[in-house]
Amino acid sequence: MTQNLSKVEPKTSELYESDFYAWTVEQAKFLRNSDWSNLDISNLAEEIESLGKQDRRELRNLLRVLIEHLLRWEFQANKRSNSWSNTIDEQRFKFLGLLQESPSLKPYLPDAISEVYKYALKLAISETSLSKETFPQECLYSLEQILDFDFFPGE
Repeated sequence: MTQNLSKVEPKTSELYESDFYAWTVEQAKFLRNSDWSNLDISNLAEEIESLGKQDRRELRNLLRVLIEHLLRWEFQANKRSNSWSNTIDEQRFKFLGLLQESPSLKPYLPDAISEVYKYALKLAISETSLSKETFPQECLYSLEQILDFDFFPGE
């Protein structure tokens, strides 16, 4: 007997639009009970894809914050503090945790560094009030350095 996986009761797809949380609870129940005919396949697929995109966004944000703080650490030596180094280490810890949970993001990292560097640079310039010329226009830190808990540029 073949089940039609694309069949969705109107109530289920309507619930997605009207009460997302209730929809997630309902879909989880359908999955656990192997109730394939009531699954909202289209919206489930969309939500699963968005989870992967969310991890990529989080990775980019953590990387941007890390690079920004490393730039500030290097070029604003007079403002260094334990709190600042703790922030850098915390971002590294979160970044490595995300990579451990989603190792398939690793091939994305080289491109991500060059993509986020311009934003990290802009924020570092804004936060430090130093001139644009003070900073390198391309990221000089390798991924290994960025993630190394012993790496603090300029020390």
